Amino acid sequence: MLYNLGIYLYSLLIHLAAPFSRKPRKMMKGHWIVYELLRQQKEKGAKYIWFHAASLGEFEQGRPLIERIKERYPEYKILLTFFSPSGYEVRRDYKGADIVCYLPLDKPRNVKKFLDITQPCMAFFIKYEFWKNYLDELNKRNIPVYSVSSIFRKEQIFFKWYGGLYRKVLQDFDQLFVQNETSKRFLSKIGIEKVTVVGDTRFDRVLEIRQAAKDLPLVEAFKKDTLTIVAGSSWAPDEDLFIEYFNTHPDIKLIIAPHVIDENHLVEIISKLKRPYVRYSKANEQNVTNADCLIIDGYGLLSSIYRYGEIAYIGGGFGVGIHNILEAAVYGIPVIFGPKYQKFMEARQLLEENGAFSIKDGEELNLLLNQLISDKEFLKESGLNAGNYVTKNLGASELILSQINF
Repeated sequence: MLYNLGIYLYSLLIHLAAPFSRKPRKMMKGHWIVYELLRQQKEKGAKYIWFHAASLGEFEQGRPLIERIKERYPEYKILLTFFSPSGYEVRRDYKGADIVCYLPLDKPRNVKKFLDITQPCMAFFIKYEFWKNYLDELNKRNIPVYSVSSIFRKEQIFFKWYGGLYRKVLQDFDQLFVQNETSKRFLSKIGIEKVTVVGDTRFDRVLEIRQAAKDLPLVEAFKKDTLTIVAGSSWAPDEDLFIEYFNTHPDIKLIIAPHVIDENHLVEIISKLKRPYVRYSKANEQNVTNADCLIIDGYGLLSSIYRYGEIAYIGGGFGVGIHNILEAAVYGIPVIFGPKYQKFMEARQLLEENGAFSIKDGEELNLLLNQLISDKEFLKESGLNAGNYVTKNLGASELILSQINF
């Protein structure tokens, strides 16, 4: 009852916020049409495998599985649902899925209606998705359900004295495919034994992204033969540090792909620069060769741009937490980030492998960059460590599929 009350209260908050905020407004509109969309697009008699991702990051973890299933088992259709508009709005036209829609809120009536229409033959919930009513109903209907790339830490509610309800939810899974042995040990302590350690499917995904990376002639013309730092998903506190270094080191070039791309932030970045720059949207073969800093003012390019750098700086480490470091590491270049990385297993492990470095202020960044730039062997070895870390962690997707009965 308390759980359902919480869901209803959350629904009320979305409705109250919708007139004033774009994100809940988009979510509401998506929820209004979801059942009609499903009725129109669902193919009668087809067998659907359901993948659910909270947002874009979780989708990328599930994507290697989706695409392998589509290739090897074409008799199945893919239903992909998102909770967040930041996932749905970006991937609503994803060709790897036959139906893409929002997941209706986890109310008992919604759950039964959704499953009555879709009738999935199996379901995959990616990483931190543990919706009680959906999982309970899937279990009642004997529909196999799997948790993919999940990771568990002792501070999570499952392991608290008051977390009994959530511990029961975990029993609904036919198998939990977790990222590490620590997760398996924590789950074993609360009686959850249907657990397999497979690693993280993101490693498979970043390799696929690298293999499909775009050639970017303008970026190549900008870089030429100059050592280049690629700063990806940066925020203002990150930019304060690496731009200051860039301004005083004319022997390097800088590519900035900020996390938030709006005019105010771009103007803020430009105001900090003391060397020639060009925005990617305004770059051409002439002006890009005269610039020392290239500002990426559009989306979808960063994962390809890392290939042009010798060093990567990943933003977010002075705020909510670092962004995707694997997209850079897969190219065999060292990765730098701020101090807030502890929740990210790959960051901790990459630090241990000497393929990444964490800095807490500008002084530490200056010392580190000076060492990387002046010591070519150190730069090369750090990059090799980063690339080898990704390579040795590949294969989670294949391990998962080998244990599923299709």
